[in-house]
Amino acid sequence: MFQITCPFCGNRDHSEFQYGGDAARTCPGQNDTDMDTWSDYVFMRDNPVGPHTEYWQHVRGCRSWLVVSRHTASHEITNVTLAHNNKTSTETVPGQHKETGK
Repeated sequence: MFQITCPFCGNRDHSEFQYGGDAARTCPGQNDTDMDTWSDYVFMRDNPVGPHTEYWQHVRGCRSWLVVSRHTASHEITNVTLAHNNKTSTETVPGQHKETGK
């Protein structure tokens, strides 16, 4: 087990959070009709060993979406930011509309 430091709630066990996906993936545009592009986005996943940036939602707490930088082998967490403040993410927060940000 590991702990994630929520900016609002402090250190919490990872069981209070739900994994939301790779925060570094780029979603194809809504007008992109290439099936291979969409197939790769939906079905193909990297399985990195080492540093990785992920979305996590604090489902048993404040419900905030977070961007967590975590080492996948050791589970060491090096950074946690609120997802809506994350300027390095190339995708909208899960559940957020890309055009409006809501």
